[in-house]
Amino acid sequence: MESTVLTLSGITKRFGPLVANDAVSLDLARGEVLALLGENGAGKSTLVSILFGHYVADEGSITAFGAALPGGDPAAALAVGIGMVHQHFTLADNLTVLDNILIGTESLWQPFSRRRAAQARVREIAGRFGLAVNTRARVGELSVGERQRVEILKALYRGARILILDEPTAVLTPQESGDLFATLRELVTEGLSIIFISHKLDEVLAVSDRIAVLRNGRLVATRAARGTTKGELAELMVGRAVVMPTRARRAPGAAVVAVGAVHARDVRGHALLDGVDLTVAAGEIVAIAGVAGNGQQALAELLSGTLAPERGTVTLAGRAMSAQPRAWIAARVARIPEDRHAVGVVGDLAVWENAIAERLRTRAFTRAGFVRRAAGRMHAQEVVRRFDVRCSGIDVPARSLSGGNMQKLILGRALSVGAGATPAFIVADQPTWGLDIGAVAYVHQCLLDAAGAGAAVLLISEDLDEIFALADRIGVMYHGRLSPLRPAEGWTLAAIGLAMAGAEEAAHAA
Repeated sequence: MESTVLTLSGITKRFGPLVANDAVSLDLARGEVLALLGENGAGKSTLVSILFGHYVADEGSITAFGAALPGGDPAAALAVGIGMVHQHFTLADNLTVLDNILIGTESLWQPFSRRRAAQARVREIAGRFGLAVNTRARVGELSVGERQRVEILKALYRGARILILDEPTAVLTPQESGDLFATLRELVTEGLSIIFISHKLDEVLAVSDRIAVLRNGRLVATRAARGTTKGELAELMVGRAVVMPTRARRAPGAAVVAVGAVHARDVRGHALLDGVDLTVAAGEIVAIAGVAGNGQQALAELLSGTLAPERGTVTLAGRAMSAQPRAWIAARVARIPEDRHAVGVVGDLAVWENAIAERLRTRAFTRAGFVRRAAGRMHAQEVVRRFDVRCSGIDVPARSLSGGNMQKLILGRALSVGAGATPAFIVADQPTWGLDIGAVAYVHQCLLDAAGAGAAVLLISEDLDEIFALADRIGVMYHGRLSPLRPAEGWTLAAIGLAMAGAEEAAHAA
């Protein structure tokens, strides 16, 4: 680390009465990996959005490579050498790798594309940093790990000297994460500087040189990674000691959900589920691992009544269930969907309206065709209190909540089935995706408490630490097929990673 390449001085950003960043000052050195930690809503995304030009700071300044960086201008950030790889990739699946890398790099008035020179340069960058990928392949045909390499190549092709990585391992297998970390080591050796945003504290400690912690919009600590512990970082993030709950092993009860030889297709006829067999018993947590896009989402939709099977059987407490969400809700099935923004809430509706959305047609909240607003608001206030949903009131739109508080609202809605009852079955699809360690511990405890009270829980997760912490039995989905469920103790991290990449499928086929 030879010199400072980036300086943020007194960055303040307000959204109405909310102070998202409060006089934040940071610096980044050449060849340094700086991890940015904080609770959901702590101001991390706002800070990097200001750095990349998506927002304009109300106060403060940014200097990059000795020159002032103008605010609100992503083109200026790119020009000075700041690149960003978002958690949700920004790639066109129907275009080739090379096309995706070239988008936006050539003038519309240029008479022809210099593809041959571009391809040679991409291959040179890929070889230098260990980012092997077929430049002629369509992005839609690539694995998740390969797509991430394309995103990094896009940034490097544009001359990035500072790379912002937002939750870069959220959808990777353990083996793909290892490949990414090897690439990061090559990048910093070449002098690239990296801002690494993650909630996975083990990764942060393994990858970073320094760690900056934000809490309530303020920078509360900067630590050297060497000599810092996970416990210390967790306490700095949330302002208190965080104890992760543990699963108390107990004998399961009777089968609650049974799926037999289910096949399902999408509207285009593509197979989503291929002969899936699954049972989940009362008091049991069954976890499904897998890389995104291998059928887990279809399984969650099947078990919440939003996807009809082509053939096969689906029963709940011994009763055949049809693809009618209202029937599943009436049967005390709780759903925590994967995409909290698109599916979990209606962003423009108030918090209280979202809190009763799935049970709006029940007698508790509707009478003679009219919404019982007082009952709905009272219920919402109880959900907000019980599940610690931090908001400025139940009348604010749900889209104004941070990701973590939005997830708590969804969790509270799912688990509050009325009259103190416990859900019979919980479909928890990526329940802690992108949440900080304090929120993760809270969600885990809620799921464990529900299982302890007799609920059957299906956990769909790409976080293997979460799976091993909670699951009684584990299966892996690959290309719509579910591996045989085995006790958690019968799996290793490496074995699950290989199964997620299709190795177990290949072994069965052989």
